[in-house]
Amino acid sequence: MERPEGSRVEAGQGEVGRAQLPVAPSMGPTLAGVRAPTVMDPVDKRVVFISALAVVLALAAGLVAQGLGQLIHLITNIAFFGRFSTADVAPGEHTLGPWVIGVPVVGALIVGVMARYGSRAIRGHGIPEAMERVLYNQSRIPPRMTFLKPLSAAVAIGTGGPFGAEGPIIATGGALGSLLGQVLRVTADERKALLAAGAAAGMAATFGAPVSAVLLAVELLLFEYRPRSVIPVALATATATGVRLAFEGGAPAFAMPELTVPGGAALAFYIVLGGVVGVASMLATRAVYAIEDAFEKLPVHWMWWPALGGLVVGVVGWLSPRTFGVGYTNIEDILSGRFVGTAMLVFCVMKFISWSVALGSGTSGGTLAPLFTLGGGLGSGLGLLATTLAPGLGVDIRMAALVGMAAIFAGASRALLASVVFAFETTRQPLGLLPLLGGCAAAYLVSSLLMRHSIMTEKLARRGGRVLTEYGVDALGQVLVRDVGLKAVVTLDADRPLEAVRTWLGSSDEGARHQGFPVVSAGALLGVVTRRDLLDGREVEGRRVRDVVRRSPAVAYDDSSLREAADLMVEEGVGRLPVVRREAPSHVVGIITRSDLLGAHRRRLDDSRRRERGLGVPLPAQGA
Repeated sequence: MERPEGSRVEAGQGEVGRAQLPVAPSMGPTLAGVRAPTVMDPVDKRVVFISALAVVLALAAGLVAQGLGQLIHLITNIAFFGRFSTADVAPGEHTLGPWVIGVPVVGALIVGVMARYGSRAIRGHGIPEAMERVLYNQSRIPPRMTFLKPLSAAVAIGTGGPFGAEGPIIATGGALGSLLGQVLRVTADERKALLAAGAAAGMAATFGAPVSAVLLAVELLLFEYRPRSVIPVALATATATGVRLAFEGGAPAFAMPELTVPGGAALAFYIVLGGVVGVASMLATRAVYAIEDAFEKLPVHWMWWPALGGLVVGVVGWLSPRTFGVGYTNIEDILSGRFVGTAMLVFCVMKFISWSVALGSGTSGGTLAPLFTLGGGLGSGLGLLATTLAPGLGVDIRMAALVGMAAIFAGASRALLASVVFAFETTRQPLGLLPLLGGCAAAYLVSSLLMRHSIMTEKLARRGGRVLTEYGVDALGQVLVRDVGLKAVVTLDADRPLEAVRTWLGSSDEGARHQGFPVVSAGALLGVVTRRDLLDGREVEGRRVRDVVRRSPAVAYDDSSLREAADLMVEEGVGRLPVVRREAPSHVVGIITRSDLLGAHRRRLDDSRRRERGLGVPLPAQGA
């Protein structure tokens, strides 16, 4: 016979295993020292505090971005023109002739020495290193990174390195946030929010793209979407963008002529274009790491690798001067249609060689600008081919370049939404949103099919880490305790002799095989004991069950979520919780165990694996 919901079974007295009718849900006595699940509010005073810190942090990150830009200009002027100036100049306009080959080599030597005797973490483009700190080091970044990373990047880029300044600025902002979180008394999650806020602020201060900076932080750094983390990041990006507006005005980062509404055929082309660029993003990622593997096999110390990469940068820059430096003007020229055709494609090939070898050698610099250049160039080239072969499609070369720019980053980084919104924010082209969404989604799909890890996570995977880039609602957070925990409970009367209970535990009764038992006195919960407590080997004469209750109980409310119950189990170091109702906190109506928590995942697995036929007739689960 099935026991009524909320029934309990008294064990160790009378007829063991007899079901009793549930007690009426009246208010029971309050339990002294009872510990129950606490509901974490989405927003509280701590969020206000962290948000205030994020705003201050963003001001600092915005100023750092401006300072790094000026420092890059200063080093560029010194290295290529021999003058002390912070004017924005293109290193490709130098007059050094073949001697220019030595400039990137000298800069790379300096970076190698800084990495060897300062911090090896300055090598690379910064985002994977920040991800590693978030995932495996509680968002702790060494304080010296706050000045070593931007300084090394300024030297590398200022001496001709084919990188963007955004990666080092993002890494520096993250380091500032981490440092602030280490100085103050905050939790690891709050420190992660500060790190992400600083990193996102760095990106927003570079490109004036606050929304895409938030999305980038969510997709690559936070690994969650919660008010506690998103609010500080959003406020930080808004503040950093304000700093950029104050220094540089409100012009878009990449100005381009107004685009027109694409037709259906053109839209289909842009989606196919995104798929092709997705293949290119996979090839670019594999090429970079193949070059990195080749450097690993060299019989020289890694400190000298950047100099070897700098030699390639110098030779390529001598042959194609536009490959030197940040190259934001190259992106703008490609997007606006001023730089097209064979010359542009040759430049993109040379830029790829220079960037991939330099990055693989382990120098310091960002990947966003080079990827945008390559994607924009590939999109422009394919758009030109389409207009030549099929002019009736209505393809716009500039739109194709914009889609290619965003799609290559979506494919390489798997930051889909950040890529779409970034292209919109940096160009202010609202009519490009639909082609961008289709093209980036296609690139994301193709890249995911062809490549297990992204350009951001491949390095972590090689070090034995596992980075999950999929986000879903917590299965335990969706299920309430009452959905699985209202069941017949085998309880022990507090005044029963311990000897009788031990005899019962040795019987064949089904309830005697349980590992834990709530202890009640006059129907009210007194505590919880385990088999180990009851069979502790001590003398039992004169002892009762209440004598082995060690502390007040930890309970789960029937309207709590399984996530809250699981958190309480971890905090208390227990494997089961009596279930009570809030209006009668001393009356046991059920029990929840670790097995119940695992069983709650069954529906999630069924939803993802069980195929259904017709109007819901289930098919066997895959692998069954």
